[in-house]
Amino acid sequence: MLKHRVLSIALIIIVAAIGFFVYKTDKYPFRFGLDLNGGTELTYRGDISKIKSGDIDGAMASLRDVIERRINIFGVSEPIVQVENPGLVAGSDDYRLLVGLPGVTDIDEAVELIGKTPKLEFMLVREEAQKFTEEELKTKTNDEIFVTTGLDGQYLENAQLQFTTSGSGQLAGEPIVAIAFNEEGRDLFAKITRENIGKILAIFLDGQVISSPVVRDEIKDGKAIISGGFTGEEAKALVRDLNYGALPVPVELISTQSIGASLGEDAKTSGVKAGLLGFLLIVIFLIVWYRLPGIVASVSLVMYIILSLAIFKLIPVTFTAAGIAGFILSIGMAVDANVLIFERMKEELKKGKSVHDSLHEGFSRAWLSIRDSNISSMITAVILFWLGTSAVKGFALTLGLGVLVSLFTAITVSRTFLFALAPKKDTGAPSRLQKFLFSNGLHF
Repeated sequence: MLKHRVLSIALIIIVAAIGFFVYKTDKYPFRFGLDLNGGTELTYRGDISKIKSGDIDGAMASLRDVIERRINIFGVSEPIVQVENPGLVAGSDDYRLLVGLPGVTDIDEAVELIGKTPKLEFMLVREEAQKFTEEELKTKTNDEIFVTTGLDGQYLENAQLQFTTSGSGQLAGEPIVAIAFNEEGRDLFAKITRENIGKILAIFLDGQVISSPVVRDEIKDGKAIISGGFTGEEAKALVRDLNYGALPVPVELISTQSIGASLGEDAKTSGVKAGLLGFLLIVIFLIVWYRLPGIVASVSLVMYIILSLAIFKLIPVTFTAAGIAGFILSIGMAVDANVLIFERMKEELKKGKSVHDSLHEGFSRAWLSIRDSNISSMITAVILFWLGTSAVKGFALTLGLGVLVSLFTAITVSRTFLFALAPKKDTGAPSRLQKFLFSNGLHF
């Protein structure tokens, strides 16, 4: 079977090259979750009482994006930010946001940076307030002086630090903050400036007036300048705070957890040891019970592990302790298809068919069972990923990917290798040696 032998050699070369890539490359390192890397985990409860039921999922997704943007700004490596929906069966309204910060051990600092919510507002001066004297203004509240326009930080697209320039184009050195609104905010800003030319449009940050420009013309591009006599550090801090964005959903911190790096390292080491031991036991069983097909299945299993690890690196998959458990479980499940095929082959050999015909029938008749069992495993993995929490999602993802790769290795790799080793099609009934090599268990 020259074609199968050539394909077998090609598969070995390709998978060996992928294995070398997995081992050597530093561009795509393995990523480990909070439980293996150490760090801080914060759990927030979202207050959805004032949000319409149809808008809850979108609001929580926006909350996740805002929090993730804040975390990335202060440089946490590979943060984990996930929305935990309430139980589907229980019907709870307890929406939670799980924030994992690998490598961050100062919980107070993490809480302060994540929870800080700068409130940016644009307000117009009331007509009656323009008649107040300076002494009267000191006794009035902001609500008595200003009226809201509805334009606030939720419409902000981004903020940038810039510097004013002189007439000659040289830097004058005064830091200013340039802001740009999103599409909805741009339309609102254009309407406000168009209807209030010549009036003061005050800019508030956290309830304090930081700039009081006069509207000269309609501003259609949704861009504005905040100049409040800032120092460089103040302007830089303001840009950072504004880019954090306003939280679309009020949140309450309900729990914190600090995970030591030593605990994570122990879990990682134990998981790897368990995987190696499980793999060795599976290989010993396959070779002892299934003989030559068992050796082929073991080689296919090695290829399965190499391909899976390469996919985990490229996606990339963040390994948690549960994720490693899912991968180890998938190693055991990866031989299911081979077992079905080999048992079917044994039955065909008992009927006196040639090794080639027995192989063909074994793969053909076992395919329906292999297909159905893998589909059921994928359905389980998808449901776990959809409804599970962060740790369960990691388990489901590695399990689901493992099932898909194992299906490929069993149907393609094992089949190609077995047909490459099998006698030619026209050799007739199998000899005693061929029956021994290609059969299994106590059947000789």
